[in-house]
Amino acid sequence: MSKQNDLGWRGAWAAIPTPFGENGELCIDALSRHVAFLCANGIDGIVACGTTGESATLSTSERAKVLEATLSAAAGRVPVIAGVGTNDTKTTIAYGLEAKAGGADGLLVVTPYYNKPNQEGQFRHFMAVADAVDLPQILYNVPGRTGTRCLPETLGRLNAHDNIVGIKDATADMVVATQTRCAAGQDFLMFSGDDGTTLPFISVGGIGAISVVANVAPRLMHDIIAKALEGQYDEARALHERMLPLCLALFSDTSPIPLKAMLAATPMAYPKALRSPLFAMSDTQQAALCAPFANLLAEIV
Repeated sequence: MSKQNDLGWRGAWAAIPTPFGENGELCIDALSRHVAFLCANGIDGIVACGTTGESATLSTSERAKVLEATLSAAAGRVPVIAGVGTNDTKTTIAYGLEAKAGGADGLLVVTPYYNKPNQEGQFRHFMAVADAVDLPQILYNVPGRTGTRCLPETLGRLNAHDNIVGIKDATADMVVATQTRCAAGQDFLMFSGDDGTTLPFISVGGIGAISVVANVAPRLMHDIIAKALEGQYDEARALHERMLPLCLALFSDTSPIPLKAMLAATPMAYPKALRSPLFAMSDTQQAALCAPFANLLAEIV
């Protein structure tokens, strides 16, 4: 049986932000409200402690608290995977084991950043994590953040490991996506990591997206992907065109700065604070960002 059939993972997954108070403390109530909103509005899966979750600023104990709260609020309705990737193999393994102990359904493991390992180094890194942590693992290519990527031929080698099940591809490159499909095979789970190119990504073999936009429009992202997977591309394209202005707004500054500004403009009372060196939009910037989407944001409770 293929990895796709074994897991059933597909569709719109939200890469959730981590809410902080003005003093930098975790706001678990806000996190729980947000996850409950997503689960009630069509989301297919959740990724905690990823890039959108400002994972680089989270302590080990905070990671555990975020995962615990996310799992509790999701209450088994959707799978929850934990971002554990770092630029150190031992640390990544430690985070992965902690996530497994905490009940995560799987892991998101980013390419090591800053030290920029070559392809053999990346292969050995990902294999070591997969050997050490018995959970399904989605690898993560985001060269705009990390300065490196895992190439399709390396992904093809990695797919031989039972615990390595797919990729979050944030390259926005459909040639790379096609090469990945050819190298890794039909059972390799390909998630888009770039909201604006999710629709074409599905057409070349993708099965979903790990999305920022899904945090404010989970049903819309779910429907775009569902229509595309069903081959209803005219309907999917119309929904994609509705989504695009929101996508452009949410990536008008470093994510998750605009996302937190939008969530803070909803009735959910979500805090817009970020951890340094990121900082929140001013009230004037927030108002200008959110004005075109006032009706949508008013429905997020």
